[in-house]
Amino acid sequence: MSDGTAGTATAEDLDVRLEKHRVELTGYCYRMLGSSFEAEDAVQDTLVRAWRSYEKFEGRSSLRSWLYRIATNVCLDMLTAGNKRARPMDLSESTPLAQAALSPRPDHTWLEPMPDARVLPTVEDPAEAAVAKESVRLAFMAALQQLPAKQRAVLILREVLAWKASEVAELLGTSVASVNSALQRARATLAERDRAGADAAVSDPLDEEQQKLLERYVAAFEGYDMTALTALLHEDAIMTMPPFDLWLTGHDDITGFMTTLGSACEGSRLLPVKVNGLPGFAQYKPDPEAGGFTPWAIQVLEISDGRLTGFHFYLDTKRWFPLFGLPLHLDGQPDEAEQGA
Repeated sequence: MSDGTAGTATAEDLDVRLEKHRVELTGYCYRMLGSSFEAEDAVQDTLVRAWRSYEKFEGRSSLRSWLYRIATNVCLDMLTAGNKRARPMDLSESTPLAQAALSPRPDHTWLEPMPDARVLPTVEDPAEAAVAKESVRLAFMAALQQLPAKQRAVLILREVLAWKASEVAELLGTSVASVNSALQRARATLAERDRAGADAAVSDPLDEEQQKLLERYVAAFEGYDMTALTALLHEDAIMTMPPFDLWLTGHDDITGFMTTLGSACEGSRLLPVKVNGLPGFAQYKPDPEAGGFTPWAIQVLEISDGRLTGFHFYLDTKRWFPLFGLPLHLDGQPDEAEQGA
């Protein structure tokens, strides 16, 4: 990013100072945009703009506030097309298994998964860490996508990042009254959806009961034991498979799908990943041609009341597995491979 023009700071010093903010800025842009790759592009654009205009930065605000102002403008520009990323259940009704068909939609349709490490900076305050995790969970992210862009920015800055109304007003170039009004409207929209807290029962870190639930899930999925899997699923559990718009609800349809259209997943191996503040797994299917296992999906699990309420399979492995730092082939058991995320 260096080009030798950095005001009073040396090129190396400025690069280091800017880079310290990358993770938190990526988290902000991800919440704004709902896309892993667009968020990273937005942050890179933000840092390049900051570099190029640094000598005009007169220190009237903190470097962090200035970077957030740039990032907000970048995201608002990217959102002018009005695209709202979604989950399959935000776009259509559940499909009965008998009518199940795998119809893909374009990549820009979907809310995308994100490794925790790329969006959740290390913080010492457990309460602050919990809020950060909750605010990247899929249900909350999907709710954010329903907000107009500026309301989205206000809600994230005020409720997630705990900025003062006056600070947000200065960043957006508006009044405190306007910020408070936007926050009220955003809260009302989220309250109407009522789904934003659907997975809030996930502990941070996972409690012993939840950890055992995941262990049972791995055993059931790798063993392709539908009876054992049914015992773990809430009766209204949801299964999604972006980029396909199909989504299923209820353990009968889910396990029915897995033994018919999804039967090629039998014999899979799972590696744990940390994704969207939730437990998840990288799923590898048996590779009949090359041997070993080939990438198939990033799974994101939602837990409530001791059961799995949702599991979401993101199938675009050429994009997701490199993002999570995961190997593109397993020769043997998962514990022999380098784990990512």
